[in-house]
Amino acid sequence: MAITIKRVGESAKVADFLRVPHITQGHDPYWVASLSFECGPLADGEAPRLNPKRNPWFQHGEAVLWVAERDGKLAGRISAQIDHNHLKLYNDATGFFGFFECIDDQGVADALFDAAFVWLREKGMRRCVGPFSFNINDESGLLIDGFNCPPRLAMGHAQPYYQKLVETAGFAKAVDMRAYLTPMDTALPYKQLKWLKRSLQRNPKLKVRALDPKRYDEDFAAIIDIFRAGWTENWGSIPMTDAEAKHLAEEVKLILVPELVSIATIDDRPVAMCLALPDRNEMIHDLKGKLSLVNALKLLWRLLTLKSYISGTRVILMGVLPEFKNKPMGSQLALLTVGAVREASLKLRMPVCEMSWVLETNTQTCHSIEDIGGRVYKTYRMFERPLDGRASPRAENAT
Repeated sequence: MAITIKRVGESAKVADFLRVPHITQGHDPYWVASLSFECGPLADGEAPRLNPKRNPWFQHGEAVLWVAERDGKLAGRISAQIDHNHLKLYNDATGFFGFFECIDDQGVADALFDAAFVWLREKGMRRCVGPFSFNINDESGLLIDGFNCPPRLAMGHAQPYYQKLVETAGFAKAVDMRAYLTPMDTALPYKQLKWLKRSLQRNPKLKVRALDPKRYDEDFAAIIDIFRAGWTENWGSIPMTDAEAKHLAEEVKLILVPELVSIATIDDRPVAMCLALPDRNEMIHDLKGKLSLVNALKLLWRLLTLKSYISGTRVILMGVLPEFKNKPMGSQLALLTVGAVREASLKLRMPVCEMSWVLETNTQTCHSIEDIGGRVYKTYRMFERPLDGRASPRAENAT
């Protein structure tokens, strides 16, 4: 069987790259296809992410994409990228891979990885980590457990054999990332909630409020500031740039429900936050990535009836300023913001929430989520391998 690796932009097209997941995962009833357009509140799929004119990550990163063909038919894909902000911060000669999709064929997987390794070595990298699409602030990790239900908003899906393909290519575990499923109708014990409300009454300087649409930019900037400050010590953390923060704010604005965003303040200073979004994947799962006229009308109706159509949410950001971490006040602030989102979720009839992702090494956050009833139902893994030795001749001869 002939295996050919083609570079996107030279001997392959972006359309080929986008089509590969339909070949490798299209048979899976739990896989959610990205929509095939680049604008609007649902367009956080792959096409706009791959476009340097639309994705601010390219202001500090560079990437190359490849597709694999076996006997002339699409069989896989991969990206290799370097993030200059990561290199400035860590100085560790580490590059990344991402967007990995492959049929169950180790030869195809090895050829894809070999092409990525050659490019990364040419850029002076000595280590490869992934998958990232494109960095840790984007879709990250390979699903290794929890294949029996659809992924939530901006989370990935995979086939069970992907892990073997990656490990056989020389990768080992770097760290696991957990996705917690939290039933919001039982997530916060009544006695605990009552105690939290009393603490608000006793401390007039402490307040918890929803995001204010009239000052959306200001509130969203405060959320990002807390996220940047609170997650700097996490594995692989790269602070979101101002351009990336602005891009995210614009992307989520039309599907964001203000009541699902809670901000805790002390003397009107934002000190903690919890941001949940309606699970957009519930709206597009049955569309199979095709934006026909009928599907477009379906999508428009679902947008207009967002609160009644979607039953689940995903907490994409939560955090407390470092000065309160590992202190009773830090736990209190976290529970207050999560509790506010819980109450709003129940009122909006969105009773199921995914809190993700959380590093397995972030024991404080893991315990906090588990204390309010969250259970790990999906696990994503980050892999790493050194870039020593030479790639196979197949990679060096790739078109």
